Amino acid sequence: MLVFWVEEALTEADAAAKFYQQRQVGLGKRFLDNLAKAVSGIARHPCLYRQRECNIRKCKLPHFPYGVFYRIEADTIQIIAVMHLRQEPGYWKHRI
Repeated sequence: MLVFWVEEALTEADAAAKFYQQRQVGLGKRFLDNLAKAVSGIARHPCLYRQRECNIRKCKLPHFPYGVFYRIEADTIQIIAVMHLRQEPGYWKHRI
């Protein structure tokens, strides 16, 4: 399946990677590697994660308190948010 990113989700992923890189050298890359593996897994098995409200699904990243929020539309996957799971929930809902 094709994967499309909402611009805000890319910005969130970049900001998180920069934050972790400032904390420890190499940690930003590890975050991005985990994110890439999660998105690859979503593309291979998009229905693996439980459907939540508004047909949105969430994949939690291993080792980081982040989740990838996405939805399936026909033959594409739309990444809506890369969200810190302990911050304001639902802030991304205006994107759908």
